[in-house]
Amino acid sequence: MVRKYLLTPGRRLANLAVRLAIAAGVAPRHYYMLGVKGRRSGRMIFTPVWCVESGARYLVSPYGDVNWVKNVRLANEVTLRRAGRSETVRVAEVGPQESAPVLKTYLTRIPITQPFFDIRPDAPLEAFAAEAPRHPVFRIAASGAKPFPA
Repeated sequence: MVRKYLLTPGRRLANLAVRLAIAAGVAPRHYYMLGVKGRRSGRMIFTPVWCVESGARYLVSPYGDVNWVKNVRLANEVTLRRAGRSETVRVAEVGPQESAPVLKTYLTRIPITQPFFDIRPDAPLEAFAAEAPRHPVFRIAASGAKPFPA
């Protein structure tokens, strides 16, 4: 059975640690702070995310339709921050066929999210395509600015 995402005190503490590591530039290179305008509050809300780089850059929601996903769907534009640098980019949600290999890469590289998926990292791409509606994936469009260095 798939676990439901809950923002527990422990997860809040872990997010704080990740936020500090991202801000200091010591988090692994694929971690960013995702900033998006809140659909109700109108203010910028930041959450730590991991970008998948597979030909293009992608944002993955391993926990489903959480608040940042709903905000991104409405805004179609996000700010990615890391170590004092920021980049504003457009994003577009992708369908199951494009998201399947991205989800497979994500689950392989971030195994801590396994309880939120109904499949294992070694499952075929068809299984990831079937799982895709539960895990939104957004392609990050190229911005006018240079992307962060690898």
